[in-house]
Amino acid sequence: MEPLLDQLVDSLRCLPGVGPKSAQRMALHLLERDREGGKRLSVVLNKSMEHIGRCTICRNLTEHKTCHICSNEQRDKSLLCIVESPSDVIAIEQATGYRGRYFVLMGRLSPLDGIGPTELGLEQLGEQLAGRPPKEMIIATNPTVEGEATAYYLQRMAQKHGISVSRIAHGVPLGGELEFTDQSTIAHAFSSRRAV
Repeated sequence: MEPLLDQLVDSLRCLPGVGPKSAQRMALHLLERDREGGKRLSVVLNKSMEHIGRCTICRNLTEHKTCHICSNEQRDKSLLCIVESPSDVIAIEQATGYRGRYFVLMGRLSPLDGIGPTELGLEQLGEQLAGRPPKEMIIATNPTVEGEATAYYLQRMAQKHGISVSRIAHGVPLGGELEFTDQSTIAHAFSSRRAV
């Protein structure tokens, strides 16, 4: 049987960006300096794993049947933003004044990895578009090959229902300098330029 300390270190390694040394530091910190914090972490982690699921409307993470965004009657139902992950929802909520609804794909189309329309909940999205279509669908997938393929698929879905489609802009970051920006980002920003 593997020693409990080794099991703790190995368990912490499941977190993204946590290698063996970081996991060891975390485990030792909890055991040597913050046992109460470790106990609190284990209780909340256990509750989270048992009670957090997906919203029945937008597929975002929530401990309720419907998330706080979908259940908020003040949100604009004429706008629907499609994102790849719950972290994208958090980023948009914190950085913008967007007051519409979301649909969280929990990934992007990637046939080589076995991720198709079914895994992304696109049937559920199609039902929503047919039942209560928004006026505008904002596609906010990442500017990767898979993200662009997903955006194209979503665009075709929206067009079938006569829904206006927009895509978030990608390009040179605010405060960035052109000479330090990669060529594909510059090319995309240049081709997506708009009148001022």
